[in-house]
Amino acid sequence: MLLSDLTSDTWQSLSPLAQDAMFLALLLLPALLAGAFVLRGFRPFALVTALLWRFRWSNLTFVLLIAVSVGIGVGLIAQERGLRRGSARAAEKFDLIVAAPGSEITMMFAAVYLRPSDVPLLDGAAFDEIAGHDHVDLAAPIAFGDSFGDAPVVGTTAEFVTHLAGGLAEGRMFAATDEAIAGVKVNLAPGDTFSPAHGVEDGADEDAHEGHEITVVGKMPPTGSPWDRAILVPVESVWQVHGLARGHAPERSGRIGPPFDADYFPGTPAVLVRADALWANYALRSDFTRHDMMAFFPGAVLAQLHALMGDVRQILSVMAVLTQVLVAAGVLTGLIILTRLFSRRLALLRALGAPVRFVFAVVWSYAAVLIVTGSLAGLAVGWVGVRLISEAVTARTDILVTASLDWPEFHLIAAFVSLTALIALLPAFLSVTRNVIAELRT
Repeated sequence: MLLSDLTSDTWQSLSPLAQDAMFLALLLLPALLAGAFVLRGFRPFALVTALLWRFRWSNLTFVLLIAVSVGIGVGLIAQERGLRRGSARAAEKFDLIVAAPGSEITMMFAAVYLRPSDVPLLDGAAFDEIAGHDHVDLAAPIAFGDSFGDAPVVGTTAEFVTHLAGGLAEGRMFAATDEAIAGVKVNLAPGDTFSPAHGVEDGADEDAHEGHEITVVGKMPPTGSPWDRAILVPVESVWQVHGLARGHAPERSGRIGPPFDADYFPGTPAVLVRADALWANYALRSDFTRHDMMAFFPGAVLAQLHALMGDVRQILSVMAVLTQVLVAAGVLTGLIILTRLFSRRLALLRALGAPVRFVFAVVWSYAAVLIVTGSLAGLAVGWVGVRLISEAVTARTDILVTASLDWPEFHLIAAFVSLTALIALLPAFLSVTRNVIAELRT
């Protein structure tokens, strides 16, 4: 018991890098021990090199099959991890969202990831209460529903733009209802004008707001989120094009931004709230969660979704392991077939007096070279694959996904190498149990 506790304490005292490196070494240990036992006292590599060259096309095909299978396995795991990281990074600027009662998931997708949704509105009294809370440092309305091409047009405040992007990449902040800030992926530059359509995607009515021209005056830097393809306008602009009050009393109708007049506030689907202290976020969530509004942390909702995705990740991991097991079985079959190609040469070696253990070492070393080469090539295939898939996912979702191979993938490959290296002992054994005379006569 004490030894177990001491071992556990020693392991926990190591850095994550050291733990991963040691685990990798442990996974490779069976293959290394097998190699040390098989090759003890022999140097079969000159003959192995000759066999590799003599049957190079068959060997190349075998290596490529291993590479593709290994690449698929490591790519599945790496891509899922990259997607989780990218979705979390896209939501990190959204501390607390307050909206009308409904589905937190639906509202998170609408307000954070700009997925089109029909949701109820918070009225002026509710927004006034939120913005006036003692611990609220920023309360920014997020009003969506219009678009330009495939870019959603979102009404908000200048403070929200600064909070989201930090600063503008070019141009200046909007200062009137007919001005806008474009995301980095929007095909509009400062000075360009556009007329928003009512609705989004295929259901958009491009003539609904005809005559309401908006000029782009600035561009945001990349945020790695769907907001990179959004066009941000003063929230008053969204209300105005829909024929609603502009959020301010008539005598102040020319201004934009807070404070808003509750009596002239048409409503907003969501409000981004930033507290003046970290602990205050929990108090605000409690204060604004009641019968007429709900408050939630997008990060917490995303964590719940990731927990559900955890089951998907387990499925993907099982699929990857099963794939490697099937490949290992294929490797065994393939090695048995390959060794049959040069069975006469092995029989001739034995007839000339070569020790059985030397022939065994030749066959095992030949198999080990193919396995290791295929696994390393699989690492390259996986690296290229996750890069290409990440670019495709980023283009499709507008969430910056930067998947890369990490220790879990290296561990998977190390386990595969050790497993197949041990499996390779079987065809090596079969090759030395064949009848020498019968092999020479074939």
